[in-house]
Amino acid sequence: MVTAAPPLVLPDAPRRRATAVRHLGPNWYASIMGTAIVATAGAGLPDAVQVPGLRTACAAVWALALVLLALLLGARALHWIHHRDQARAHLLDPAMAPFYGCLAMALLAVGGGAMVVGRDWIGAGAAVALDTVLFTAGSAAGLAIAVAVPYLMVARHRIEPDQAGPVWLLCLVAPMVSAAQGPLLIPQLPAGQGRETLLLGCLAMFGLSLLATLVMLPLILARLIVRGPLPLAQTPALFLVLGPLGQSVTATGAFAGAAAGAVPAPYARGLDVLALLYGVPVLGFALLWLALAGALTVRARRRGMGFTMTWWAFTFPVGTCVTGAEALARRTALTALDALATGLYVLLVAAWAVAASRTGRGVVSGELLAAPRR
Repeated sequence: MVTAAPPLVLPDAPRRRATAVRHLGPNWYASIMGTAIVATAGAGLPDAVQVPGLRTACAAVWALALVLLALLLGARALHWIHHRDQARAHLLDPAMAPFYGCLAMALLAVGGGAMVVGRDWIGAGAAVALDTVLFTAGSAAGLAIAVAVPYLMVARHRIEPDQAGPVWLLCLVAPMVSAAQGPLLIPQLPAGQGRETLLLGCLAMFGLSLLATLVMLPLILARLIVRGPLPLAQTPALFLVLGPLGQSVTATGAFAGAAAGAVPAPYARGLDVLALLYGVPVLGFALLWLALAGALTVRARRRGMGFTMTWWAFTFPVGTCVTGAEALARRTALTALDALATGLYVLLVAAWAVAASRTGRGVVSGELLAAPRR
């Protein structure tokens, strides 16, 4: 006689942990991105505005991002193990699926931070090893997501015209983050094929992300003009447009800095010129969009916009503009760019402090981990 095996019953504590992560979506990785860029952007500020203890504080913020990344990866693993139905629902939701790009960007942001400030605490060798692992994993994930999510949008999702929004950019920006972070590893490779391959690979990812963004931006702007402002809770997502803009300026500066030891002199010089001639106009457009997004956010706040996890859109995208301005300031030695980078960093830190405190409060109360309201 064959008897059925008894159902698997989890102990109370593991069951509670599994239940707590049921509604933990990939959008939570945005908090890791926003935390990591506070550290890297702070470390790159002009010498004239460096204050005692700033680099140590940046290293501490990076360490926090590393710990949070480990915790969130574990929580998301529980989510996939115990709530696969919800995970599949996220993939089939056109409003949630693009957030899978945040996983790749979180890995890349923490890995790059290890090379910039984390090495102060863990040592140069460990920083290179950590960044190598996270850059490889983040780049692979970012490229896969840049194909998979648009495929789902075309083949599986059912999208209405008024659903177009800045969130769609999230699945396309990760290769640009790889392009900006990859040059940090170029000096660690032997001169010759290895360095040139990595640099040109970063250039290819730069082009992939930039051209895809240029295709997507007209849809986003047209939706805003024709349909009007986004719903209140989604308004902070307007800042996501700054991500590919600021990160592309950062990337061209990184290419110019790493090119001398990676490609022949004429191409290295060309990348040096590109960093300036591309960076300044694109940063100008980013500032225009920052003003527009800021004005619409103030409007939404006056109409009752409350806190949601979309507020993390105020952090990483602004941080990319900080790092882009810093790259241009180093190349031109212009005081105006130093001031711009510093002002944007103050805005970044203020936004991060608000988002982090409100997120912490929401996690403790359980409100942010509860099922979304219908």
